[in-house]
Amino acid sequence: MKLIKNILGFSLAAGLFFGCTENFEELNTRPDVILADNLDLGLLGQAFANAQWRTMYGVPGTAGPGGFQLAQSLFADIYSQYFANTATNFDSDRHTQVGGWSNGAWNTFYQQAAPVIDFVEKFTAANNLPLENAFAKVLKVYAYHRITDYWGPIIYSNFGNGETTVAYDTQEAIYKSFFPELDAAVAVLKANAGGTAFVAHDQIYGGNVNQWLQFANSLRLRLAMRVKYVEPALARAEAEKAISDGVILTNDNSASVQTTTNSRHPYWTITNWGEFRMSALMESVLKGYDDPRMGVYFSPTQDFVSGDSPNQYKGVRNGLPRADLDQGALNRAHSDMGIRWLNAGRGGLPFGPRFRMISAAEVFFLRAEGALEGWNMGGTAKDLYEKGIEMSMTEERIGASIEDVQAYIARTNTPAPVTYAARPDWNVPASSDIPVAFLTAGDKEKQLEQIITQKWLAIYPDGWEAWTELRRTKYPKHFPRVASDNVDVPRDRVMPRLIFVEGEYNNNRTAVEAAEQLSELTSRGGNRNSTKLWWDAKP
Repeated sequence: MKLIKNILGFSLAAGLFFGCTENFEELNTRPDVILADNLDLGLLGQAFANAQWRTMYGVPGTAGPGGFQLAQSLFADIYSQYFANTATNFDSDRHTQVGGWSNGAWNTFYQQAAPVIDFVEKFTAANNLPLENAFAKVLKVYAYHRITDYWGPIIYSNFGNGETTVAYDTQEAIYKSFFPELDAAVAVLKANAGGTAFVAHDQIYGGNVNQWLQFANSLRLRLAMRVKYVEPALARAEAEKAISDGVILTNDNSASVQTTTNSRHPYWTITNWGEFRMSALMESVLKGYDDPRMGVYFSPTQDFVSGDSPNQYKGVRNGLPRADLDQGALNRAHSDMGIRWLNAGRGGLPFGPRFRMISAAEVFFLRAEGALEGWNMGGTAKDLYEKGIEMSMTEERIGASIEDVQAYIARTNTPAPVTYAARPDWNVPASSDIPVAFLTAGDKEKQLEQIITQKWLAIYPDGWEAWTELRRTKYPKHFPRVASDNVDVPRDRVMPRLIFVEGEYNNNRTAVEAAEQLSELTSRGGNRNSTKLWWDAKP
C-alpha cells in the first residue's frame, strides 16, 4: 500500500498504518491485512480511541478540523438552522451542495474513520476479545448511522472487501442491520455487567461496561424513532426493547468524547475563522422563550459590546445572496457561538468542551415522543418532556437551579418575530405559536412540535442530529431561506439529502451508478438533493 502517514502514531513494527490515497483499491483494502500478528493490546486501545475521535470528524494531533468543517459546519449546522453563513464565497446555505466539500466529507469518513473502526471490530472478533468487540460494534453503528443520514445508500456491508468495485447498501438494509448489531453487542454487555474494557483508552466512558450498555440502548432508541414513519411496528418494538434494557437517565451518563490539548474540539478552531453566526430561527426561539441557554450557546454581538447596537444577541437569516454577504459587518452585528466553544485566546476552554454524542436530555425527549404514540416509555409524554428540559437545563454547561427549571417549564411564552432595522426585507414573523408549557389539552401534532423544538434546543450544537430530526419530523418549524440557488430545493424547503460525491464516480463508478438505480432513490426522484431518504416518510 501507498502509506504516506501514520495516523495512529504507532511504530513501524506494529504495522497499523493507513494513509490517504488516490487509488480506490488501496483505500478499500482491509486494514487487518497489514497487521502484525502480535499487535500489542495497548496499541489496539489507541486504535479504538482514534476511531472514537474520527467517528465525530475530529482529527487527533495538529491536522486541524477540516473534515468537521466540510461535513458538519458547512452542511448540517446551517441546514438545521442552528447557524447561518456569513462568508462571501460560501454557497451551501443557499442549498448548493459544493462538490469539493461533500467529497471531502465522504473521503474523511471512508479514509480516516471507517478503516480504523473496521480494523478494531474484526481484530477483536478474531482474537476473542468480546467486550472490546461489543464496544466496537456500538461505535460502528453510531458512526454509520450518521453517514447514511447524509446520503441514504452508502458503502457499508462491503467496506474493506479488497475489491475495486464496492457495492452500496440501501438505507433500509443498513438500518435494519443496525438493530441485530446492537443485539449482539448488548447481549455481551449485559453478560459482563460491572466489567471494563479499553480502560486506559476509551474516551467516552473510560471502559465502563454498564455505561456502554446504556449508550447502546439509547442509540437503539434514537434509531427506533428514526424509522417511526416508515416502519412503525419495528420502531415501537425496538424502542420498547431499549427502555427495557436500560437507557441513559442522568447527565453523568451522557455519551461524549473527551477533548484534550492534542485533540481539541473542532469549533475551537473553526469559530476563529468567522464564517457563521447564530441563525434567525435560534434568535426567534431563544428570545421568545426568554431562554437562559441563550448566553451559554451564543456570545453578545460585537456591535452591542462596543455600545453601538441595542441587540445583545442577534441571529442572521439563512440563505443570504452573495451580494448581501459582508463577513465583517455581519459578524459584528450577529452572535458568535458561546465562549465555551471559542479558543483560549478569546476566553474559551483550553481545548473546547467534550464532543457530545447522545445526552440524557435527548433520551428523555425520544421517550416523550414514544409515549405520545402510546408506547411503553416508562412515563407520560408530559412528564418525560419536562424531564428532558430539566436534564438540558441542569447540565454542567447551563447549571440552572430546580426553581429556574420549574419556572421555565411553566412559561407560556412563544417564539418571537425577527426584525432587522437596516433590512426590513429580511423581517420574518414567528414560525410557530407553541409555548414551553406542555399543551396537555393540545392535539398530538402540537405536542410533538413542542417535544422536538425543545430537543432541538437541548442537543445544540449537534447540527448533524438536528438536521436529521428536522427532516424526519418537520420540526422545529423553520424559516424560509432568503434565497436558494438549487432548482431542486426551493428556499422554503429543508434540504433532504446530499447527492453521491464526485470521487466515487472516479474510483467506484460501477457501484455508484448501480446505487443511483436503487428503487429507494428512483421511486422518490433519483440521485437528487430533493429526494427524501428512506426514513423521511412523515405524511
